[in-house]
Amino acid sequence: MIEFLAGAATVGYLVAAGFFLRYWRKTAERLFLIFAVAFVLLALNQALGHLLWVVSEPASWVYGLRVLAFALILAAIVDQNLFSRRGPPK
Repeated sequence: MIEFLAGAATVGYLVAAGFFLRYWRKTAERLFLIFAVAFVLLALNQALGHLLWVVSEPASWVYGLRVLAFALILAAIVDQNLFSRRGPPK
């Protein structure tokens, strides 16, 4: 059952990355590209954590992928809010 859930989560992350890539191609917003990369990293974290039989994830290098993904998401949000190409709201 755990294998099924790990696979489902991995596929879910990849589907989300695909949606963000599609939005990025339509709008050319850097936010969507960074989100897509972050979700690919989350998918890699999920897949490698299961394939490599990681017992204690916080003590493994695989955990660094998740930390990097969340740092990218945070940086993308800050970048979008501070350095947006659009002017201030009217």
